[in-house]
Amino acid sequence: MNQKGLLLVVSGPSGCGKGTVLSRVFAKQPNTYYSVSATTRPPRPGEENGVQYYFLTREAFEERIASGQMLEYAQYAGNYYGTPAQAVDAQLAQGKNVVLEIEVQGAKQVKLRRPDAVMVFIMPPSMKELRHRLQERGTEAQEVIQRRMDTARLEMPQAKDYDYIVFNDTVEEAAEDICAILRAGRCLAQKNLARLDRAIQEA
Repeated sequence: MNQKGLLLVVSGPSGCGKGTVLSRVFAKQPNTYYSVSATTRPPRPGEENGVQYYFLTREAFEERIASGQMLEYAQYAGNYYGTPAQAVDAQLAQGKNVVLEIEVQGAKQVKLRRPDAVMVFIMPPSMKELRHRLQERGTEAQEVIQRRMDTARLEMPQAKDYDYIVFNDTVEEAAEDICAILRAGRCLAQKNLARLDRAIQEA
């Protein structure tokens, strides 16, 4: 029987490199599943249901909220976004680690519903470096970058509420830190009680 997987919640300010770091983690940890969010916004060209998002009607999304089927959710620009519990639980039951890449408010909701979730906050080395990385993208106006910097100043102090803080000095080091957290998580006492009992009984 597979040991239940680890639920890993990852947050961090825009521009800190979450996506790049997690891509490296998935390459190193093939038994790790990236949680697909649900939304009520219509699909964009090229998007497929169940790949980029689960696309739901507003009525279906609100039914899932009412029945407790969403681990977390929020509204942005008139649309719902959230994490369906069923897909996450199915992967965990198969022994796979599940990574939720979500913002801090959603992370708090998950922690309330799943106290065993392991919380990781990815930090840039400094605010100066964060601004540099946002500017290096070359895809956003200065006003947008400034809004992201302002949001980061509000989000980053909340890192103290997480279990781990990973500084993204380099992608490789940050990815290795998260892999170490995943490995350690599988050794948590509460995740190994059944195997412990079997080992004792077989002695």
